[in-house]
Amino acid sequence: MQTDILQLVDEWGPEKVVCVSDRKSGMRGVLVIDNSARGVGKGGTRMSPNLSVLEVARLARTMTWKWAGVDLFHGGAKAGILGDPNAPDKEEILRAFARALSSEVPTEYVFGLDMGLTEKDAAIFVDELGDRGAAVGLPRALGGLPYDELGVTGFGVAEATDAAAAAISLPIHGATVAIQGFGAVGQAAAERLVELGAVMTSVSTGTRAIVDAGGVDSTKLVELRREFGDDCVAQYGGAVPPAAALTTDAQILIPAAREDVIDKHLAGTTPAKLVVEGANMPTTSAALDVLHGRGVTVVPDFVANAGGIVAAAHSMDARYSPFTVNPDDVFPMITAKMRQNTLTVLAEARNRGVTTHVAAQEIAKERVRAAMLLRGQIPAGER
Repeated sequence: MQTDILQLVDEWGPEKVVCVSDRKSGMRGVLVIDNSARGVGKGGTRMSPNLSVLEVARLARTMTWKWAGVDLFHGGAKAGILGDPNAPDKEEILRAFARALSSEVPTEYVFGLDMGLTEKDAAIFVDELGDRGAAVGLPRALGGLPYDELGVTGFGVAEATDAAAAAISLPIHGATVAIQGFGAVGQAAAERLVELGAVMTSVSTGTRAIVDAGGVDSTKLVELRREFGDDCVAQYGGAVPPAAALTTDAQILIPAAREDVIDKHLAGTTPAKLVVEGANMPTTSAALDVLHGRGVTVVPDFVANAGGIVAAAHSMDARYSPFTVNPDDVFPMITAKMRQNTLTVLAEARNRGVTTHVAAQEIAKERVRAAMLLRGQIPAGER
């Protein structure tokens, strides 16, 4: 895997990069702890056949900003396994990965769920290490809070979208929305936005896209997803390339799948007035500058998709408790945090005349620097 992470170094580099492997299972993986000044490293664990150390390190840095941006006291970290999440020997690989990181988990890092992993996989980590604190995102039967089932991240994306739309005088009721990616995040965001009165005019998965100016029936699409997974769009009747969701005529664009899908060219042509980053790092740096120059409002990823970490914070706190986390306690906090953080970042960007990403990062960085200063990790006067 790629190990060049020099481009990530600004005020600090990652605190710890642990590359692990196991010859018997063929497991290859990495843990990146970016910064723990505000608490133990926390970030999801992903499994992908195209994983690189650089990708994991970038995501770990995003988690640093996300925790600090939402003002919850955990540090930024991320873990990844190079492999096929549908492989028949997945469990063996996961167990080997857990064993290889037993010195770091759960004292320095706690496993979580990201692309390619499920609640069942979190249970495997806990079982292998014999420690209830080794992972969050466990199944209900083990006292966990099932993020994907509840749709906490997508719910938060929708709340951030509603707050941002109001801030730019775009009524959410009747607003047209395009969602690129209809996984756990995209689905939950769509359901909540429809509840708020928005109209889904385009939805895509990795294979097809639906474009319907009259509105996509989200209830029907959710039912199809339960039966057909990512093929739900094709079953619905979507017959255009998946990139169509990024270019369709919609007032709000929500990229909710992979990194770097909005490039400079697309940023210069999108008709959207508001872009809400449901995925991690879906917009390139050059594209962000173009969008800012065109007056398109962008809600940064580590603000927009932080609903999941609000739920994760509840789960982290309850790892050793005999009581399960009540979802009714989680959603109101997600709503409050997402809306307030979104409005704070938009106001800061407007007041300073900078992009929302710059504004959000400066807010987060100041909180991290303050913690590092108090811990003696940076010299006084170098804030």
